[in-house]
Amino acid sequence: MTTQDDHARLFRSLHDPLAPLALANVWDAASARVVEAAGATALATTSAGVAWGLGAPDGNRLDREQAVALIARVVAAVDLPVSADIESGFGETAAEVGRTVGLVVAAGAVGVNIEDAHTEPVSPLRPTGEQAERIAAARAAADAAGVALFVNARIDTYLRAVGDPEGRLAETLDRARAYLDAGADGVFVPGVTDPATVAALTAGIDAPVNILVGPGAPSVAELSGLGVARVSLGSSPALAAYAAVRRAAEELVRSGTYSTLDQALDYRELNTLMRGDRS
Repeated sequence: MTTQDDHARLFRSLHDPLAPLALANVWDAASARVVEAAGATALATTSAGVAWGLGAPDGNRLDREQAVALIARVVAAVDLPVSADIESGFGETAAEVGRTVGLVVAAGAVGVNIEDAHTEPVSPLRPTGEQAERIAAARAAADAAGVALFVNARIDTYLRAVGDPEGRLAETLDRARAYLDAGADGVFVPGVTDPATVAALTAGIDAPVNILVGPGAPSVAELSGLGVARVSLGSSPALAAYAAVRRAAEELVRSGTYSTLDQALDYRELNTLMRGDRS
């Protein structure tokens, strides 16, 4: 039987620029099993998709216990390593972030994403030192649990368009160094896909770099050539799924027809994926 430690070691080893870890992010047990059946080597949750599926908006509005329970269901549903997007840690203090990480590890996850975006209007990002303390608390909680958790430090300088564009790269690299010194294992920089900036990020960050991808972004092979070790679809699969629901509903209401459903999954296929308890 594969243990959590086995999954943690495997997940860490998959961060390789020569063959980047490609994550189609999931938000429930069904999406997790669909992605697993597609041949994924690991899974990661999308905080936005998880929040929406549980009836909450994204942006640190989800109840921590609900989030952890969902992570546990995803872990139990698959035979792959699972990394959990825990937004900014579901806590105002570093100690609360540590508590969250302890619960996430107990739920079976072997990785976490922790973002430095701030929910308060005073600043789009937390001060670097404050965020480093939160990452250090996450690292300490994982170490106390005896799990080699992969802590992916998300830096939102580009996603939030923070500060002068000319200084954004330097700010990102400064934050990356501080977060790695605090115990992070990798750095996630969403909001940037242009090759020159991506290459500068991978050259300046002494750790695996994660890029958010979607339509218009370079291919996984191209990002590999730029030194990227991990690519993520983020909330895009969840958004695409909800878009399919809206198209079907609008067609039904407006024209009484059903052609938008012609690419739906086969009922028996999905039902078969959901049979059995892998916990």
